[in-house]
Amino acid sequence: MPRQASRPIGRRLFAGALLLLGLWVSFFDSHSLLRRVRWTMELNAKQADNVRLERELEALQAQLQSVESPEVIERVAREQYGMRRPGETVYPVEKD
Repeated sequence: MPRQASRPIGRRLFAGALLLLGLWVSFFDSHSLLRRVRWTMELNAKQADNVRLERELEALQAQLQSVESPEVIERVAREQYGMRRPGETVYPVEKD
């Protein structure tokens, strides 16, 4: 009879150990499921940013191709991107 009493305790210990292992892998491990979900969400956001930036780059390259004068390129670089010549001081003016 003592053998039967030990089996349920052994099963409970085994089930408890599996539960602890599952919790550890799900929440506390360095590659836990929660971190993997966060990484996947971050990856998707970065890929969407890459697509948006590639489209913006294509639009800018098309705009650059259509411009013929260096003066227009310089004006766009200064106004839209805040670029300046070496040694030049730029004072930004905000419009209301």
